[in-house]
Amino acid sequence: MSTIKTADGTQIYFKDWGKGKPVLFSHGWPLDADMWDNQLNFLAENGYRVIAFDRRGFGRSDQPWTGYDYDTFASDINELITSLDLQKVTLVGFSMGGGDVARYINNYGTARVDGLVLLGAVTPAFGKSDDFPQGVDQSVFAGILAGLRQDRAQFISDFAVPFYGTNAGQTVSEGVLTQTLNIALLASLKGTLDCVKAFSTTDFRPDMAKIDVPALVIHGSNDQVVPFESTGKLAAEMITGAQLKVYDNAPHGFAVTHSDQLNVDLLAFLKSL
Repeated sequence: MSTIKTADGTQIYFKDWGKGKPVLFSHGWPLDADMWDNQLNFLAENGYRVIAFDRRGFGRSDQPWTGYDYDTFASDINELITSLDLQKVTLVGFSMGGGDVARYINNYGTARVDGLVLLGAVTPAFGKSDDFPQGVDQSVFAGILAGLRQDRAQFISDFAVPFYGTNAGQTVSEGVLTQTLNIALLASLKGTLDCVKAFSTTDFRPDMAKIDVPALVIHGSNDQVVPFESTGKLAAEMITGAQLKVYDNAPHGFAVTHSDQLNVDLLAFLKSL
């Protein structure tokens, strides 16, 4: 397997396919790099080098007890980028992974970065707070944590319904549902829990101001997990010159339900850089 070892000794697994300008993908919770296979294969076939990693605690990466915070996630991305000596890379982050790539830019700048794509991302903030009252109420995240502790497998199985919007007219195969559950259960329970705390409490509004490369924001209009109005819509407004695409009636998991549309839009954006 292709891995790097970070400064704190955590081994991070990654896929590295194709040749050309690099595109680095950061996955959502509670998934791993496999969520991107359709996009990776498509872009590699169209002349790009695509890299997707398993976040620490997930997939085939190590499962340390600590380090599930966005500064550490950004550091892991930085170590991967520098280890592979990626130049002119486009960063793509889905859901909690949008926070990873935004924090990378905030902490490490854009000397190596050509563009940024935020897909159903938790930026600029996800959870409700005193100065972000439009966020998702913290009781929702408390319920997620309780569900994971009581019966993680059933909770993840049930979570797939709003994730893929199968309660709102979307259709995904039994295979996709099985794969989603299998991927999620590979993860560390500690990492799965700690990431809920991380993405529900981290404020990425200062990070938005540091984004000085072309940016594409894509969000589903019927995202039942990360509401468009308080995340993608605001992120696109806060990032100078950002392009916004809203997929009509698309759910959170539109990388599956709208994969062809996403592939076309990603390729067009990459060609524009």
